[in-house]
Amino acid sequence: MPQLDTSTWFTTIMSSTMGLFILFQLKLATFKFYPNPNPKSFSSSVTPNPWESKWTKIYSPLSLPLH
Repeated sequence: MPQLDTSTWFTTIMSSTMGLFILFQLKLATFKFYPNPNPKSFSSSVTPNPWESKWTKIYSPLSLPLH
């Protein structure tokens, strides 16, 4: 049974590591970092609801008089 030749493993591993490192650096170099977002001041506009101006009562079925 022939033996596995491992003499080129170091070169292969180092060249793929360097290639991945270069690709990662190129990917990061083209990435756009946006500035921190500033908080916006929102003015809360209160819209009047029709049920807020009049008194309402909710009747549950159990509190209704029996007929």
